[in-house]
Amino acid sequence: MAVTAESGVVEGARRGQIIDSAIQLIAEQGLARTSLSRIAEKAGISKAAVLYHFKNKDELLDEVLARVLGGLVTQVGARVDAAETPRDAVFAYLRAMIGHLTANPDHVRVITEAMAIAELAGHNAVRADPSRWKALADLLAAAQSAGQMREFDTKTVALVIGGAIDGLVGQWIAETDFDLTAAAAELETFIRRATDVR
Repeated sequence: MAVTAESGVVEGARRGQIIDSAIQLIAEQGLARTSLSRIAEKAGISKAAVLYHFKNKDELLDEVLARVLGGLVTQVGARVDAAETPRDAVFAYLRAMIGHLTANPDHVRVITEAMAIAELAGHNAVRADPSRWKALADLLAAAQSAGQMREFDTKTVALVIGGAIDGLVGQWIAETDFDLTAAAAELETFIRRATDVR
């Protein structure tokens, strides 16, 4: 029984190593140029070992995205849950989202690459996926219900905020000296003023 548990730990560690290597390569050279052979080389293992854990590149990429998006959701969710008021939760979401993405630039590149590939393949629904804005829209609605924000269309404002976050992080990736911290603070001030109860 101990051997099985130990081998499970080793296999889990190896899968993690492969996923980490894939994330790094996608960030460095793009998804199209990231092959299973290159991932294996980066991980210091054989391609056969990669195929032992993942039946093909698509399955591996699904796991890569699950890791990247799962980390983001966990981090943002923890910050939102710790907020004292519904209004505070909106700004905790904003700060956590930008904070997590800037702390994990490789993850931003993976998400960007995955969206670009999906759009090229005709899956434009990736950007329009309601889960991208619904959680924030629900936070905005809770703040409205608590009388902490004025009335507005929560879906529209969630899309605007999400687009602003995407834009700021994208600019930071493209322009290394872009002051994302100051830009995020400016965005927060803008949103506070735009949503204040009048």
